[in-house]
Amino acid sequence: MSEGVRLVLDLRRQELAQDARGRNCWRPAVTRKEVPAAETALLICDMWDDHWCRGAAERVEEMAPRMNEVVRSARGKGVFIVHAPSDTMAFYEGTPGRVRMVSMPKSDPPPELDVERPPLPFEEPRRDCDTAECCERRVWARQHPAIEIDPDRDGISDNGREVYSAMRQRGIRHLIIMGVHTNYCVLNRSFAIKQMVRWGVDVALVRDMTDCMYDPATPPYVSHEEGTRLVVAYIEKFWCPTLGSEDLL
Repeated sequence: MSEGVRLVLDLRRQELAQDARGRNCWRPAVTRKEVPAAETALLICDMWDDHWCRGAAERVEEMAPRMNEVVRSARGKGVFIVHAPSDTMAFYEGTPGRVRMVSMPKSDPPPELDVERPPLPFEEPRRDCDTAECCERRVWARQHPAIEIDPDRDGISDNGREVYSAMRQRGIRHLIIMGVHTNYCVLNRSFAIKQMVRWGVDVALVRDMTDCMYDPATPPYVSHEEGTRLVVAYIEKFWCPTLGSEDLL
């Protein structure tokens, strides 16, 4: 890794504008931003080794190899990698990455910002799995094995205060998040978008390295891919910008 590596990120937001006839519309707006790699963390949210929803598990299986390429590239540039497979910390107890996060001096987060945002573009459904034979239960034990963990450099945590403390101790000012599922964990975990925004952290989502929990048989009756796109667009409008994984490769 060379000293002073900077990441060039094309950050996309959705902005409310007016068309040529004066009608309100949403338009994508891209801003190029350079950030020091050494001041950036990349967090992988809930990319588990299995999932009770077969469709979700299959999409994670497809995504994991590309995600590992992104992680490897970012790590090589000097980005701090945080693996956050929730509810699996017992599996990682005593490992270097877990010890690194637990032993980090604790920093108190600032008072939370008063952030109010509209609800998601579709309500939380009674059913959100797109494969009919599945039954909700816990089946995961660890992070997907295709995503490598560097014992000498990476951190492992599913605790927002630990992640925030690690960022403060390392002088990290920018947090990039990828993983699943966008309309649940990626927004709502203690280490994820909503909480970090409320703590005033500069956050961005990798829009092509995520998925949502959504069944096309439920409102708004669109494809699964369109459901994910709707949630990503919602995040771009109201929570944080997004970037493409190519920015980190």
